Amino acid sequence: MSYKETPIGKIPEDWNIKKIMELFDVKTGTTPSTKEPEYWENGTINWITPTDLSKLNEKIHIAESERKITQKALEGCNLNLLPKGSIILSTRAPVGYVAVVTQDTTFNQGCKGLEPKNKDSVNSEFYAYYLKFKKRTLETLSGGSTFKELSKTRLEHFIVPYLAPPEQKKIAEILSTVDKAIELTDEIIAQTELLKKGLMQRLLTRGIGHKEFKFSKELGCEIPKEWVVARLGDVCTQRNEIIQPSGKGKYKFIGLEHINSGETKVLTSALDVDVKSSKFRFYPGDILYGKLRPYLDKAVLVDFDGICSTDLLVLISKKERILAEFLIYVLHSSKFLQHAISTTSGTNHPRTSWKAISKFKFGLPPLSEQRKIAEILSTVDKKLELERKRKQQLQELKKGLMQVLLTGKVRVKV
Repeated sequence: MSYKETPIGKIPEDWNIKKIMELFDVKTGTTPSTKEPEYWENGTINWITPTDLSKLNEKIHIAESERKITQKALEGCNLNLLPKGSIILSTRAPVGYVAVVTQDTTFNQGCKGLEPKNKDSVNSEFYAYYLKFKKRTLETLSGGSTFKELSKTRLEHFIVPYLAPPEQKKIAEILSTVDKAIELTDEIIAQTELLKKGLMQRLLTRGIGHKEFKFSKELGCEIPKEWVVARLGDVCTQRNEIIQPSGKGKYKFIGLEHINSGETKVLTSALDVDVKSSKFRFYPGDILYGKLRPYLDKAVLVDFDGICSTDLLVLISKKERILAEFLIYVLHSSKFLQHAISTTSGTNHPRTSWKAISKFKFGLPPLSEQRKIAEILSTVDKKLELERKRKQQLQELKKGLMQVLLTGKVRVKV
């Protein structure tokens, strides 16, 4: 297969290049006056913004907007109505979100609409994927000091490959298949997270197989008769071992950015770093709890040793009273989350403290039941971890396919 050099790089000999304006009519958006209720109340016409596009995740189509306008706004404000099957692209704050509209829609000034001039020769899904693929290039072409904006003129003159419509369609179908697999995985993750939330609520308050309960004035609810009420500070302590810069070697480092909200393990690889500022030391079996912005729900049980940010508290469970594998779920419970948030101080960087969270009270089962509860919830976590890894693999597959299919490095059979 032979290739030729073009302004967009090497492409197959039988492909051509065209400007966006040769394939699409580029339309601009606007915002009807928000002071006119008749433009917005009971609106039925989509009015898409970059925020709407940012929520699509891996989806290539958009069906609904958060806000809608009325027919009176459409007629009175001279809005462009983009027909279904057209592309909408965010060109301001930020640049590069892309989708194909599934129904006629309007849009604000943060977007541009691309209406195919000839639907028989242009596959909107293909060009939506191509614009996604070229997001960084579009950002580079954007101007502005306060915020980046891609002008209509620059978008119209943006060069894209032009290939036979059947090949456009086939490439779009392949990428769409991967998108659907990612979407399905997202749905499984969401359902599993919902299951976990329900199980935690049940198991951390009602336990397993109990028939007799007692009312706890301290907790304001019933707990199993065999359980006791415990303070967090009674069943675990803070490890306060500080490592100072010494130049004596590298440690595995965990910061808040390495911990995902709601997860119980660190799934990203810890980096080996030199100690350049004061850090806390942690060991296998310790829990790292994010005291900065506790509403982010960051707490993990670690199985290796290293150092961590001072925005994390290092907690050690008293094994004769509580298992770390059970405690990690207590720290992710909705009641603990509410307690931690209520104890924060500071506006820009709200933090809680060990002194504050150590006062949290909860129902404590016997060790044998703790182990069973932890095993049940751990099984759900393993399912979540598996699905998240699957999603990551699919995203990497899609990235690789876009790289070779949208440039013609790999051809598809039509």
